[in-house]
Amino acid sequence: MKIVDRYVLRELAVPFLLGIGVFTSILLIVRILKLVEMVVNRGVPFLEMLKLFSYILPAFLEVTLPMALLLAILVAFGRMSADSEIIALRASGFSLYRLLLPVGAFAIGAAVITFFLSVYARPWGNGLLRTGIYDIVKARASAGIKPKIFNDEFAGLVIYVDRIESRADRLYGILVSDQRDSDKRTAAPEDGGAVGIGGMDTAGDVNTVYAKSGTIYPRPDEQFITLRLYDGGIYSIANRGEGFENTTFNQMDINLDLSTALADLRSREKDVSELGFAELNRAIAEKHAAGEPSFAERVEWHRKIAIPIACLVFAAIGVPLGIQPTRSVHSRGFSVSLVLIFLYYLLLTLGQNLGERGALPPVIAVWIPNVVLTSVAAYLLSRSARDMTAGRPAWVSRIAASIERLTTRAQPT
Repeated sequence: MKIVDRYVLRELAVPFLLGIGVFTSILLIVRILKLVEMVVNRGVPFLEMLKLFSYILPAFLEVTLPMALLLAILVAFGRMSADSEIIALRASGFSLYRLLLPVGAFAIGAAVITFFLSVYARPWGNGLLRTGIYDIVKARASAGIKPKIFNDEFAGLVIYVDRIESRADRLYGILVSDQRDSDKRTAAPEDGGAVGIGGMDTAGDVNTVYAKSGTIYPRPDEQFITLRLYDGGIYSIANRGEGFENTTFNQMDINLDLSTALADLRSREKDVSELGFAELNRAIAEKHAAGEPSFAERVEWHRKIAIPIACLVFAAIGVPLGIQPTRSVHSRGFSVSLVLIFLYYLLLTLGQNLGERGALPPVIAVWIPNVVLTSVAAYLLSRSARDMTAGRPAWVSRIAASIERLTTRAQPT
């Protein structure tokens, strides 16, 4: 490897790592705030939060690596151009295409990492994120009940809580609308005997339970949690409106079916973002055999290849833009990279939506941004290569002109 190649790679490394940190932090900021809220307000252990963070990270790194690569090329070549190093390389006989060699090697490395993230890490992280949230909610049941809103996650129940002390699983100002079947309305008074809510026959009734306070008791092994209420009452009315009854209590338990509340997290089919190539191929084949469309699976299949290839596209478009002379290298590099990144992912998102709806063939929908930016890169590269040729040393131009004259004379008239 020549000295120039090593020099270019060193120039790319620092802004590349900086770009990964900046772009990933920007995309993660909303998720980070939600995770911190779970630690501070919901009492979720810090280590559990770090696990969820590690599950989220691959999906964002898959997007931010091409972004960081583009930023690194624009900043590195912009600085070299501002310091007249590009002019010195031209005078030494380095063409634009020769400078693409170290950049291409760097881009291929980034593309390989992005491919690994897309094919293996992102499906792994998305799958573990789903199960991780399920496990946390089982362990910290109060995280599934939010204050000052009507929570309807539990079948047949609507729960309103005015205030929650999450670390103690203590709830205040509780109102429960219970429309479940009578065999599911289990309550335990202070003596421990199980009776119908309110101590009466509640078959076919709609019950409204209110209490000053309550406590959550997770019972994850039995797939439900217990809501123990203190100092409250039960207002019960028959379905036909034939009568009502108001009964007070000092303590009562209501069992909340956790398996029903989290059925979507536990038992739903995997999302396409959780599938690798082999699983996507099986899903496409199964839907094809059943005569069903497989637009989403085919879009995801092509996306796993298109995103890594975007690293090479960004490298090709970044070099000619980076060597343009400018005074403010870093601000220009950052602003140009943001514009190109916005354009690329806008086209990608639009194409994905059209492809998943079947409005466009998936292969066309996903590859539109790569094709568009590749065309722009080809134009910029050819123009920059001509400019660099125009700036070559005088003795090189004289030799080239002599060769051209000899070639012209040798041609038959």
